[in-house]
Amino acid sequence: MAERIYMSSPDITDLEEQAVVAAMRSGWIAPLGPDVDAFEREVAERVGVAHGVALSSGTAALHLGLLTLGVGPGDVVITSTMTFAATANAIVYTGAEPYFVDAELATGNMDPDLLRQALTTLRDTGEKVAAIVPVDLLGKAVDYTRILAIADEFGVPVLADAAESLGATHKGKAAGSFGRASIVSFNGNKIMTTSGGGMLLTDDEDFAKHVRYLATQARQPVVHYEHTDVGYNYRMSNLLAALGRAQLSRLDEMIARRREMRELYKQLFADVDGVEVFGAAGDENDNVWLTSILVDSAVTGWEPAELSAALTAENIESRPLWKPMHCQPVFKTRRGLTNGASEQLFRRGLTLPSGSALTAEQRAHVIAAVVEFLQG
Repeated sequence: MAERIYMSSPDITDLEEQAVVAAMRSGWIAPLGPDVDAFEREVAERVGVAHGVALSSGTAALHLGLLTLGVGPGDVVITSTMTFAATANAIVYTGAEPYFVDAELATGNMDPDLLRQALTTLRDTGEKVAAIVPVDLLGKAVDYTRILAIADEFGVPVLADAAESLGATHKGKAAGSFGRASIVSFNGNKIMTTSGGGMLLTDDEDFAKHVRYLATQARQPVVHYEHTDVGYNYRMSNLLAALGRAQLSRLDEMIARRREMRELYKQLFADVDGVEVFGAAGDENDNVWLTSILVDSAVTGWEPAELSAALTAENIESRPLWKPMHCQPVFKTRRGLTNGASEQLFRRGLTLPSGSALTAEQRAHVIAAVVEFLQG
């Protein structure tokens, strides 16, 4: 197949095109506008919180959420090591120190027992833990029941990184509704997209107001430009919000399409010794953003990189799971608590095409390429 098959390309239809054209014709081209206001209301309603603030990225939402919690130089912020760099970067933006906590092997999400250990250690050394930022990996919500209870015990606020998990749930409650605030991402490869973009979600009106204030250059409410704080240009374009509203209306449909692909992979690997679909247990609560497999090369006789190379030869994108933050050169001197789980997942994991935009022909080509490799 000449056309490249991506892991998670945007799923765009005529509905999205019509929404963007309508926004353009309305004259609301610059950031902010009626589609931004409506998008904030609709995402907040979908998640079940009172307030949403639409921003230029999920990273911007993390940054402003941390600042609104009062995080700054000299503070420690505990976060998941199994995540994309944006999570840790946003902590560094504030001048605080990221402290990395390892994962549960079954989910790749923050291990609550290690979180408790980290909080105890840092408390005993007299250090200020200003926030906890757990990350919902690949669309599966962390164990918020335990993590929020531990955070409350130690008196530390939680800013939930739900960048990958919009549409997922934990015990019947939507991802994006946990903690003092949560953030979601609408980047081009996410479950739904605004091209670039993100949103902070919270039940705290003052919190949302402060994020909105910082995101609009911290302008004071006077006729001339007056600033008493350093602000940021982080608000979302009205055009992108129009795209997001159309995408949100199709979210359940797109999740269902991704779930179909997950089921195809489950069937494909069901009888392959040494291979399992990562996080398949309990994935009815998952938004199945990306599907990854874990390979035990001692059993299979091949490494994930070999399958990846075979897929690349067929113009099919695949990628390892996130390289843990504590293994990244830029963060290798940072502290944390590790148990080896995230390093094992990185070593054994391979993420396969998962998107809702995959055509029947593309799905069949991916499956055929994997089968050919397995039989080779």
